[in-house]
Amino acid sequence: MRPILNILWIILGGGFIIFLEYLIGGLLLCLTVIGIPFGLQCFKIAGLSLLPFGREILDAPGSSPVGCVLNVFWILVAGIWIFLSHIGLALTLALTIIGIPFAIQHVKLAMLALAPFGKLVRETPG
Repeated sequence: MRPILNILWIILGGGFIIFLEYLIGGLLLCLTVIGIPFGLQCFKIAGLSLLPFGREILDAPGSSPVGCVLNVFWILVAGIWIFLSHIGLALTLALTIIGIPFAIQHVKLAMLALAPFGKLVRETPG
C-alpha cells in the first residue's frame, strides 16, 4: 500500500514540487560555508517530502546545544513560514476524504520543517 500512496502523493499531493523546492533551497544554501548545515537539513526534508509514506521522524540521540541554536535561527528565518505553508496545505487537503492521508503527511513535514536539527528520518518497520 505504501508504494501506491507514495505514487499518489507525488502526483496529487504535490510531493514532487515540494521535493524540488527543498532540493533547490538546499543547493542554494550549500553555496556558502555558513549555509551548509541548513542546506543539509533541506536535503533531509526533501527526501521525506518525495516519499513520506512508510517513514517516521525520530529525535536523534545525543542532540547538541549547537543544534538547538541552529534550530532557533532556522525557526526565525524560515521555519515558521515553511511550517505555516505545510499546515495550510494540510488543512486544504483535509477537506476531502481522499486528501486526509496527504494532510497527515503535510503535518509530518510541518513538524520536521519547524525544527529539523536533531531529528532523524527512518523507514517504519513493517
